[in-house]
Amino acid sequence: MDFFEADDGVEIGYAVEGEGSPVMLAHGFASTHEVNWIATGWVKALTQAGYRVIMPDMRGHGQSGKPHDKQAYTLSTMAMDLIALLDHLGEPGADLMGYSMGAMVSLVAAMERPERFDKIVAAGVGAKLLDRSFDDSGRDPGPVIEALLTDDPSSIENKGALLFRTFADQNGQDREALAACFEAVRAPFPVEGLGGIKRPVLVVAGETDVQAGAPGPLAERMPKGKAVTVPKRDHMKTVGDRAYKEAVLAFLAG
Repeated sequence: MDFFEADDGVEIGYAVEGEGSPVMLAHGFASTHEVNWIATGWVKALTQAGYRVIMPDMRGHGQSGKPHDKQAYTLSTMAMDLIALLDHLGEPGADLMGYSMGAMVSLVAAMERPERFDKIVAAGVGAKLLDRSFDDSGRDPGPVIEALLTDDPSSIENKGALLFRTFADQNGQDREALAACFEAVRAPFPVEGLGGIKRPVLVVAGETDVQAGAPGPLAERMPKGKAVTVPKRDHMKTVGDRAYKEAVLAFLAG
């Protein structure tokens, strides 16, 4: 991997593969560029289609810097990491795709710096992003933070929280950094900014993805939003699904 310093001094690791029109990929929470995009076949699909693929490890993840302060993980801060990476590479703009947390960051990047992105794919998100309440919809960060910080994984009773802990451990992550990140990104999403995104946006979610919810209501908030539902897939299985790839490649080509 290569590295650069973000605006606040956090070191960001990134990888670039392929030649052609640039597309930047922002991975999901507790994942890495390798797990989210290489192992799932995305890099192969995009490079074969003629794209130059730019993949950061999001701050707090993988080989990037891992501050333990939640203020270092606002969606706006992570969106500016994407802009800084474009600047570092001398890229005036790119297409942008994010999954789950990466989709939230991508939408904020499109709100704050629309001139830097052509088309945006927000996958692994949907109607739940519009819900500002902290209830049993899964937005309450408490159980996940507790699961990440406990020294005894066997004590985790919340099944959803246990999945996050297991995924973090599988990927060798800094759990304290992830806890800070999770608390920050689970703040109410700035839904009021969605209507100002004038670029084409493709919202993708699995049919059984209870974490994301249906993609349609989110897509409808954006002037050029379009929704795609991946049949019979949940949050984890949508990532590498062939239908998801086909929809994105058609969207980017169109």
